[in-house]
Amino acid sequence: MIWIIFIGIAVVSYIVQANLKNKFNRYSHEPLAGGLTGRDVAIKMLRDNGIYDVQVTSTPGMLTDHYNPANKTVNLSEGVYGSCSVAAAAVAAHECGHAVQHATAYSMLQMRSKLVPVVNFSSQIMSWVLLAGILLVQTMPQILLIGIVLFATTTLFSFITLPVEIDASRRALQWLNRSGITYSTTHSHAQDALRSAAYTYVVAAIGSLATLIYYVMIFLGSRRD
Repeated sequence: MIWIIFIGIAVVSYIVQANLKNKFNRYSHEPLAGGLTGRDVAIKMLRDNGIYDVQVTSTPGMLTDHYNPANKTVNLSEGVYGSCSVAAAAVAAHECGHAVQHATAYSMLQMRSKLVPVVNFSSQIMSWVLLAGILLVQTMPQILLIGIVLFATTTLFSFITLPVEIDASRRALQWLNRSGITYSTTHSHAQDALRSAAYTYVVAAIGSLATLIYYVMIFLGSRRD
């Protein structure tokens, strides 16, 4: 049964990722009224929210956009930074939404930031601990339990990420509409693009939870033997 769930999640994940790329490609060819590039949109949103200590930079790759709270940079992928399109505006505004969260001390973002060092540590040793735990589950089940705790931190991180991403998109869409950068059709397309991106985080969280349950089942099964 659990393998059917894993296969189902993998299929859904593939569909969601393919849909996101399709939406991004489609809306990347839809021009934005006003001629603003992703960089221009980002700078304007930051300034409109009274944020002057965050830099907007270009980063290599596709869909590699992110906000780094450590050095206060909004990093836009090459296809967003210099592009004048609905997709670029939506992505740039979304990443600036994280900067606004940071500036306003949004509680869920603060919680996620505090978990980053823990998750980084867990990710480095988790796979080896889980492997050893499964191999030695009959003699030393405590190792698997430690691996489960480590994996649980990454699952928790995935679920905390959901409201952070949804809130950033909400802030982005409200600002895009309020500032007049998007309107009518372009606004609905920006909303569609960000909604598709949000689905990837939902699937990732569900997949992480399913994997966690799988390891817990192995541990509980060893206790009954």
